[in-house]
Amino acid sequence: MTKETKKTTKTASDYQPTLQKLYKEKVLPALLKEMGVKSPMAAPKLEKIVINVGVKEAREDIKALEIAKDDLTAIAGQASQVRRAKKSISNFKLREGMPIGVRVTLRGARMYEFMERFINIACPRIRDFQGFAESFDGRGNLNLGIKEHYIFPEIDVEKSPKAHGMNITFVTTAKNDDDGRLLMKYMGMPFKKSAK
Repeated sequence: MTKETKKTTKTASDYQPTLQKLYKEKVLPALLKEMGVKSPMAAPKLEKIVINVGVKEAREDIKALEIAKDDLTAIAGQASQVRRAKKSISNFKLREGMPIGVRVTLRGARMYEFMERFINIACPRIRDFQGFAESFDGRGNLNLGIKEHYIFPEIDVEKSPKAHGMNITFVTTAKNDDDGRLLMKYMGMPFKKSAK
């Protein structure tokens, strides 16, 4: 192994997304100070991001599922997984094992890259955007619902004629909603301003 190859290998493994650097350099010290803890391990951090897209048209048209799968793969930068119905529901004309949606779970560098693109590029493209409601689940995880996937610049409207909604879950290591809310605010998540 020559000196040049050693250098390139080192820089490739040292790569960190901007948001990850921001977390380590600014968010973490601010969290430790505000929460009054000394150990960085006690501060909440982002664990994973799960993106779900339900495709009800998949019952009649399997092509709709393929389009949704390709779209989610383009948005996340990682291959998405087809999700199947766990049980049959006659009212919804749903049989067990039928494909009904696609999902992707992001961790590490991809997770931070997605969050950065979501906050800085996708959110400003939402029509009449006033910020997200603080919909935490009681364990410090944030759930967001998006009505149209067209807010992501990776989507080609000609190839994907029908708008899909999606659910994005930001899973954190926070013990409660207050810690999760604090983490998300410092990370730059645009929340609705509470009326005073």
